[in-house]
Amino acid sequence: MPVGAVPGCMARSILGMVGLGTTLVFAIPVALLGLEFLLARGQPTVGGGLLVVAVLMVAIEEYVTTPDDLTGKAVDKTVGAVAKSPDDDEE
Repeated sequence: MPVGAVPGCMARSILGMVGLGTTLVFAIPVALLGLEFLLARGQPTVGGGLLVVAVLMVAIEEYVTTPDDLTGKAVDKTVGAVAKSPDDDEE
């Protein structure tokens, strides 16, 4: 395990980070609107619904596998099988 690596945390590619950032750009305003409906306007159903939508937006982006993800995983697996890293040879 590399120095400074956190067990259980996956490394995120640059495109993955951009995708998460884009999702957060849309999910945060929805969550804030949900909080406003929930706390300030006294409409818990609408506020709770908007909070659920915001959470689902992030969860779907994070956990649902898309066709683009499948090709990326296939390439990573192929490259990992063909080209071993120098650390693998030392062990």
